Amino acid sequence: MAGTSPATPARADRAPGPRRDAPAASRLAGVARQMRGPLGALVLLVIYNALFNADAFLTRQSFNVNATQVAVVVIVGVGLTMVIATGGIDLSVGAIMAISGSLAPIIFLADSAPWATPFLGAAMAYVLPVLLGGALGAFNGGLITGFRIQPIIATLVLFIAGRGIAQVMTGGRLQSFREPDWQYVGLGRPLGIPFQVILMLTVVAVAAWAMRATTFGRYVLAIGGNPAAARLAGVPVRRVTVAVYVISGLLAGLAGLIEIAINSSADANRIGLNRELDAIAAVAVGGTSLLGGRATIVGTLIGALIIQLIRFTLLTEGASDAVVRIVSAGAILVAVLIQRQRGT
Repeated sequence: MAGTSPATPARADRAPGPRRDAPAASRLAGVARQMRGPLGALVLLVIYNALFNADAFLTRQSFNVNATQVAVVVIVGVGLTMVIATGGIDLSVGAIMAISGSLAPIIFLADSAPWATPFLGAAMAYVLPVLLGGALGAFNGGLITGFRIQPIIATLVLFIAGRGIAQVMTGGRLQSFREPDWQYVGLGRPLGIPFQVILMLTVVAVAAWAMRATTFGRYVLAIGGNPAAARLAGVPVRRVTVAVYVISGLLAGLAGLIEIAINSSADANRIGLNRELDAIAAVAVGGTSLLGGRATIVGTLIGALIIQLIRFTLLTEGASDAVVRIVSAGAILVAVLIQRQRGT
């Protein structure tokens, strides 16, 4: 029957963002252009080290050191990439790492708790801290969407208070432990490959697929591009915004567990210290627009590798830590300036 039908929300396959029927070659070309600069810089660093620093660089130990140095940064950076793609920021990831990392030893070192069995205690020490990280991410998202607080201010709350919460949880004491089975998350070496590196690559692969091939990924980019237009098109802006902060919190919680597993201790003053800055730097150098609307998960991995290889190269050449910091900051500045020239 002819007539005017009531307006209906935009269908998922018509949501703003990359169209499902867009040619695959065109989408791949766009990704290639976005990552051309970071990938080129990474290739040059690898070639330089292979030619002039081969004894230190072309070894299994060097691979393990460089890969494990970036694993935590990349895992945190993946969550931040999604947050930044919506036009937001999350300064609380380091504090969430501290809270989750402080909770895990409390769980598996509790002798009289109902879960005080080797298997159940270890499982709870994985699950509960990560879920707590997700809950803290939901808290951030709630402040942003429910109270309309700017993301930098909303996440600054936990940035300031989070490490204090972790210190209260531990009574300000260093928690040392030796739990080989539980520490596999940070010290395991299946087939000689650090388990944390396998986790990192898994997180990158799943997140990259989600951002490129799912409605959720298109919603994230649509919100970052124009939240008002996305809302008018039927995108559930508030739910998606909360979701990306939950994902950021979950990944920060996982990163906190990896960090304490490596160190065999949990120090609320040190867990995740400055990790939010490292992760934001990796996101920026990797080509994700800090203004939102464009993102590359693989680029964040490449950005973390670039920063790590700059540090590795300078340190093996005998540069001081101060010089390494200055050069790394310069690389971040160059990456942001290039983004501005491209209008991203």
